[in-house]
Amino acid sequence: METTRHFTATVYLVNDGATALHRHPKLGIRLPPGGHVDRDELPHEAGLREVREETGLEAELLASAPAIDAPDGRALPQPRYQMLYDIDVHPDGRVAHQHIDFVYFARVGSRTIAPEGDDEPSSEAWTWYTPAELRASDIDTDTTEIGCEAIATVE
Repeated sequence: METTRHFTATVYLVNDGATALHRHPKLGIRLPPGGHVDRDELPHEAGLREVREETGLEAELLASAPAIDAPDGRALPQPRYQMLYDIDVHPDGRVAHQHIDFVYFARVGSRTIAPEGDDEPSSEAWTWYTPAELRASDIDTDTTEIGCEAIATVE
């Protein structure tokens, strides 16, 4: 059986020393905004779209690449991380589904969350976490460490 892989984009939003996480309705864990990259999108575009849909915020990515002279190309914003997550693992250990996640850091000008997309968790599902609050929580280690790094990088 082959493994199905999907590209996803995640954006750690930072405002005034904190990052926003919500409880994912299906997974039951706290995560930043993000989701699948659509067929007509680049990863950074998907991340910004997911931010708008899930939070209503306009984000400024902290991902840049120097301009390079390429007659038929251009440099894309670089993710801070590219992660591979096992999504569907069978009891025998076979991995049926994985996400290749492009992880970005971004600055936002407000903490007011007003989801714009259909079927998005309400604003009450979101919490802003400082590094101390992340470290004192039961949030997954990778989310905690990347969240703390995002805050330090943006601030």
